[in-house]
Amino acid sequence: MPDPASAAGQDSALERAVARVGDRWTLLVVSALLDGPMRFGELAAALGSIAPNVLSQRLKHLEREGVVVAEAYTARPPRFAYRLTASGQELAGALRLLAQWGAAGDGTDGVRHPACGTPMEPRWWCPTCAVAVHGGTGAGGDGLTYA
Repeated sequence: MPDPASAAGQDSALERAVARVGDRWTLLVVSALLDGPMRFGELAAALGSIAPNVLSQRLKHLEREGVVVAEAYTARPPRFAYRLTASGQELAGALRLLAQWGAAGDGTDGVRHPACGTPMEPRWWCPTCAVAVHGGTGAGGDGLTYA
């Protein structure tokens, strides 16, 4: 029988993450900024069909969440370049997993190893125990504990 405390921990951890970055445009903004700082116009061009007011709202939200930092590059008029914080950079792995999952849903292999072309497989690794963690008996069926 699943441990209710583990299920609650998983749900609250996921809820916190979704509250911080849980919509389409927010994740795409973070993804665009993984390559380095960008100005507002550059971000808008990189994202394509995002409305300027939506981009502005998402950037302000990401700033409040500590995921993005706005750095002024002119005072008059005020203009900013946006870059990811260390916390924002940590989303790279989650975005890769989402992209891999999305690729599997459209029938493609997703990310391939550049050296040999084999499709990559994401794995959870415990650095203390030096073992890979596979599906198990945890609340999410993954054998993991969520803080």
